[in-house]
Amino acid sequence: MIENQPKKISKSDRTRAHILEAARRLFAEHGYDGASIRDVAAQASIDPAMVIRYFRSKDELFARAAVVDLQLPALQVIDRTAIGETLIRRFLEIWEGPASGPGMAILLRSATSNEFAAEKLREVFANQVRPVLAAVSNPADAGRRAGLISSQLLGLALCRYLLRLPPVVALAHDEIILNVGPTLQRYAMGDC
Repeated sequence: MIENQPKKISKSDRTRAHILEAARRLFAEHGYDGASIRDVAAQASIDPAMVIRYFRSKDELFARAAVVDLQLPALQVIDRTAIGETLIRRFLEIWEGPASGPGMAILLRSATSNEFAAEKLREVFANQVRPVLAAVSNPADAGRRAGLISSQLLGLALCRYLLRLPPVVALAHDEIILNVGPTLQRYAMGDC
């Protein structure tokens, strides 16, 4: 056996990836309710039955397309006075960084009209945002603080990335960090 040979990708894996890529584009652009299995199939240039064969349902396809891992930093190991700045910088990386994916846009666009998508977004909040904040301040108050932070960041995301409000889109990263960072700092530390 020869080591270090690249693993061959099967036709099945390529098809699955192609369907998922088409679904991500369509869900990000049109939301859950605005993208159908037929739309995904057309975008992927395959028969709709193939989409169902690989993903069983629209919900499963959506769940796979809208995977979000925020990779929030361990806030307890950074300077406590820099938590707000750290969070807003991470937000900008998630939405605008080179490794940003469409997962958050898919969820945000879809959650306003679809309960399944809204539940997925609540899971991100409960499983990723809340625990990080519980580690830096009163754990009993982490839900409230995480909710305030999420409201600020999701509002910014809605205005900047989905609605594309010109004054918000025009803000430089430094302006966003300067204006939003202190608010997130107050929310994170419970000074609100």
